[in-house]
Amino acid sequence: MNLFGKQTVVFIYCFCCAVAARAQQEMLLPDQPAIKKTVFRTDSSFRVGERKPFFEKQGVEIGFAPALFLAASAVTWGEKKSIREVRNRYLPGFKHTFDNYAQYLPAATTFGLKFAGVKGRNKLLRSAFSYGASVAIMGILVNGIKYTAKVERPDGTSKNSFPSGHTAMAFTNATFMHKEYGLVNPSYSIAGYGTATFTGIARGMNNRHWFPDILAGAGIGILSTQLGYFFIDRIYKNKGDNLNSLAYKHTSPNPSFLAIKWGYANAMHNLAKNLEINASSKLGFEAGLEGAYFFNRNWGIGGDLSFTSFPITASEIYTPNAEDHNVKFETQSIGTANIAAGPYYALHLADRWQLMLKAHGGYSIGSRGTISVKTAGSSGGTEEIAAYKPANTFRVGTGGALTYKLNSRLGVTGYADYHYTNPVFKYTFNEKIVAIEPDFSNRVRMRNHMDYVVLGLRLTAYF
Repeated sequence: MNLFGKQTVVFIYCFCCAVAARAQQEMLLPDQPAIKKTVFRTDSSFRVGERKPFFEKQGVEIGFAPALFLAASAVTWGEKKSIREVRNRYLPGFKHTFDNYAQYLPAATTFGLKFAGVKGRNKLLRSAFSYGASVAIMGILVNGIKYTAKVERPDGTSKNSFPSGHTAMAFTNATFMHKEYGLVNPSYSIAGYGTATFTGIARGMNNRHWFPDILAGAGIGILSTQLGYFFIDRIYKNKGDNLNSLAYKHTSPNPSFLAIKWGYANAMHNLAKNLEINASSKLGFEAGLEGAYFFNRNWGIGGDLSFTSFPITASEIYTPNAEDHNVKFETQSIGTANIAAGPYYALHLADRWQLMLKAHGGYSIGSRGTISVKTAGSSGGTEEIAAYKPANTFRVGTGGALTYKLNSRLGVTGYADYHYTNPVFKYTFNEKIVAIEPDFSNRVRMRNHMDYVVLGLRLTAYF
């Protein structure tokens, strides 16, 4: 998949999350009782219900976010193998079972709060009915599709990959937690959906699901709980046992946040110059998570976890077969996984505008990339001509971000960051390349400045 394809996939996912969070109040904002306003006239008074905006209508609230996730699943279907290649490159041997347990954590926490006496949306019995209905709907939808579609898993073990049952269960449980305790404190919603997202990512990391499987599972999970509550609420003839007595007051002015981010990464110089075979790095991208906890309105501490990738162009590479039109060059980008932390400073420009500055120090883990020659025809094959890998090293960076708050808990952020590392690059060349230059070693270690600027967007959730 080319750079544009990767960027499109990430943009679709971020757009899906952003629109769902903004448009569907059920996702990130607590339920509010219907507000009616009274209109007084000189001769009489009468009560009329306030007309709801489109995105607050019940049918839209139930189906909008699931529809976005399912649409994103369909859009990314054709790129699922290319997306998997990113996983195989960065985490080829990853295998853990924590996702088998993480999927149940939001529901277990919700029932734990119930037994501990923490008041939520409903009493224990009604919560159990709502949860049972949600899980039943989810099970019917997931298994009905799984054994009808019969999509093979990426690891080839079975043909029941689509949709992801673990992800569907995780988002069913997260939405259950949000329904019961999101109005008490939105941190419960953030924790629940964060755990569900973590579970879905883990399914891809474990090579058990394609990316579209995970997106579809998330949509089905949210939809199942929405429908479960819809039917149980009809039986009880209200939207919650304790709904009118619950109210969350966001009293803290501190701008603590969690965010998902994506941006263009522009290297300050050619990162592939030491290859000396006319290869060059191009405009890349960054994607990741960022968050900070603020001790007051201005100062906090936080960090980020991100992946950065710079594609390598092979159009000008010279090899013994360079003039052969049946030869095609295949390249892998120069990539790193990064973790960093440091202080944050927030400046509140207006009610909805906020400027945030940061300084980070951390660690960068390089991934191995290759340049290969692929020969067309029945007798053709692929031969690696060069490999490169930046060594793990420390990194520093700084940046600024300007946020427009959609409401007190959600904002859209534009950011600009500068990052610097100075890793030792390890290069390995094919003997055929070395034969062209007899004095050239097939194994080279050279230090290369790796500094770049990132311009991008964040979806920022405050807590």
